[in-house]
Amino acid sequence: MAANLGAHEVMELHEVLSDTVTGINTVQLYGEHCKDPQLKSLLNKQLDFMVDEYNNMVSAINQAGFQEAVPYRANTNFSPTYGLRSPSPTTPNPSAKQVDDQDVASALMGIHKTGASKRMMASLECANPELRRMLIQGAINCADQAYDVWQYMNSRGYYQVPTMQQNTTNTMINMYQPMGFTS
Repeated sequence: MAANLGAHEVMELHEVLSDTVTGINTVQLYGEHCKDPQLKSLLNKQLDFMVDEYNNMVSAINQAGFQEAVPYRANTNFSPTYGLRSPSPTTPNPSAKQVDDQDVASALMGIHKTGASKRMMASLECANPELRRMLIQGAINCADQAYDVWQYMNSRGYYQVPTMQQNTTNTMINMYQPMGFTS
């Protein structure tokens, strides 16, 4: 397989796989702090998916064959809550013993955001179309996992969505107009 990969691809794969190992290890550490059964279930579902995806990537590069990456299925039946509802002040925890569900969810969100960014950036360095496709699907998977975590956080008030006055929103959105094409 190495003969079919360029230097950039190998280095980017190294970055993605190294980040994935760190993500899996971090999720395992944070999992011990979960108290909410819904968050624990989500964390375990995502940890299993992360391990499977990691194993598929390692298998693909070691066995000279890229398989279609399995898509993550995010919950699509969710109505977000918009607006700020008395957000609490945030400070770092004085000790790891004080890590709570909000910290766990925030860490999980960060892991998926980083994973999506790294995979997409790596895909842009690929000459091998199958590797490129696998990394792009991996970026989509991370984005979908982040969205599942975001839904949990939004429903608990941990990740609120600030809004602007409607006239400000309308002004900003309406300033962009279609371009007229001339031949």
